[in-house]
Amino acid sequence: MTLSHEDLFKRYLYAGAITRNADAVAALFTEDGVYEAPLAPGGFRLEGRDAIRDGIGAMHRDPAYEGKADPARSGFVLHETADPAVFIVEIDAALETNPTMSMIQIFRVRDEHIAHLRDYFTAPTT
Repeated sequence: MTLSHEDLFKRYLYAGAITRNADAVAALFTEDGVYEAPLAPGGFRLEGRDAIRDGIGAMHRDPAYEGKADPARSGFVLHETADPAVFIVEIDAALETNPTMSMIQIFRVRDEHIAHLRDYFTAPTT
């Protein structure tokens, strides 16, 4: 069975925003995967599953990002590209504590795993 881009994104969304499970997020990446967030406070780049697991776990413990997503008030639009290994997602995420985040994520996929994720977001606003 081939995993569609939408299915992979939904797994990523569930692991990160819904269950906040850093182990599950890291498992979606290739062993040498890269997660970077150039617009996050301080900007960062995590290379490899262990670094992704540790970095996502730390982000989930950061008070600026502790609100869980409210799926009923959130939405996304997934865009396929001419490159079958790349897709882009526009996200408007509402958090249970009312802040909202808008973001763009660019995914590069290899062997049904995320090889590179560039996540453009800033801290939630109230």
